[in-house]
Amino acid sequence: MLVSVTTLNDQIFTLEVSDELELENFKAMCEYEVGIPAREIVVMWNGRPLHDDKRTMKGYGIKDGDMLLLQHIRGQQGQQQFSDSSSSGVPNIDFGQIQVPGMMGATSSSQQPQQQQQQAVFPEDDPAAVRKLLLANPHELSLLKERNPPLAEALLSGDPEKFNKIYLAQRKERKEKEREKIKLMNADPFDPKAQEVIAEEIRMKNVESNMENAIEFAPESFGQVLMLYIDCKVNGHAVKAFVDSGAQMTIMSQACAERCNIMRLVDPRWAGIAKGVGTQKIIGRVHLGQIQIENDFLQSSFSILENQPMEMLLGLDMLKRHQCCIDLKRNKLVIGTTGTETTFLTESELPEQSRLNYNQPPSPKSVSLEDQQLAEALARSQNEAGAGASSSSSSSHSRSFPEPVIKELMSNGFSRERVIEELSIAKGNKEAALLALIAKAFKVP
Repeated sequence: MLVSVTTLNDQIFTLEVSDELELENFKAMCEYEVGIPAREIVVMWNGRPLHDDKRTMKGYGIKDGDMLLLQHIRGQQGQQQFSDSSSSGVPNIDFGQIQVPGMMGATSSSQQPQQQQQQAVFPEDDPAAVRKLLLANPHELSLLKERNPPLAEALLSGDPEKFNKIYLAQRKERKEKEREKIKLMNADPFDPKAQEVIAEEIRMKNVESNMENAIEFAPESFGQVLMLYIDCKVNGHAVKAFVDSGAQMTIMSQACAERCNIMRLVDPRWAGIAKGVGTQKIIGRVHLGQIQIENDFLQSSFSILENQPMEMLLGLDMLKRHQCCIDLKRNKLVIGTTGTETTFLTESELPEQSRLNYNQPPSPKSVSLEDQQLAEALARSQNEAGAGASSSSSSSHSRSFPEPVIKELMSNGFSRERVIEELSIAKGNKEAALLALIAKAFKVP
């Protein structure tokens, strides 16, 4: 039979078990999934705890499709207290860890250095410390630049106040969403809104699983595709033209038209607005011009755009007129009317404007050393993500990390699965795991 299991940390999973499976063996299966020792697990069913480890699932009356709740009770003393409280119906809660205002001095001197050490290792409340750590780690900085451009822009702007403002606003929004979700789940798990939250959690887990499969089996889908450019000449001036079969007309930027000395032929009566992904102002049209591709001179018209970033774009009107064929197998553009072939430009030959199609903002004329380091770090992060996707599930690694460290990271709104995954990647380094969680978890508001 198939049973669903949930924890107080909103971790949900399903297990295929036998009717004759004893409770102690069921706890062992749950230990593998959640990383909690079986002796510290209490299984709740229909609001009551199950204590007889030798009793079978069928003996308890558990049926196919039932939901079980796992509670983490530390130590045998906690188990005994929980067992005693179940008979009276009132749970015995340990208030020893609760600190009452005004009684802070009652804590032992040995606990204070430990708390100070944890605050030094986990400076998530200190934007200045987080900013310093991110600037010192190009790997996490590249992830932040890819996944959260506003925060990365504030980080690289050199303005600490701007970074503090955006960081605290995004962290506050994330905390509020987590509190709302917990409040909604605790109120009534079967409420329609709570069911929507659960469905969204399941959907996002499926999305993450789909992405991991893509990283493992189709990593090329995460790479950048080079646009198709060719070398040509207009009025004797060299131009790198973008071949775009999805564009209706051939266009040229005003700056390129001035450089090629054809602005004198622009007819302003054809002025207007070009609409596509965005809008561009059309200054006018050159009704007849010549484009030299290899040794061929081809006739074409040009629509001149005022603020077009790329120099020239060969549209469908010119491609159909000359029966052009885009041969991706040989990486060539074939002119059907003349049989001439020209090779598409390689990545090193592409103009700077071609990088405007990437998620990254346009770089200056000369690529800085910082951008090169970020690009290399991004490539390393993609390789590490691919290696991590083929590894075993994060739950199997939870036993190798101290539980207080996992709980400390989870207290910031991160799920147990994400915390263990980042600790595994960071090889147990708490500071590196925190940086990775910050860089990956924050989304643009």
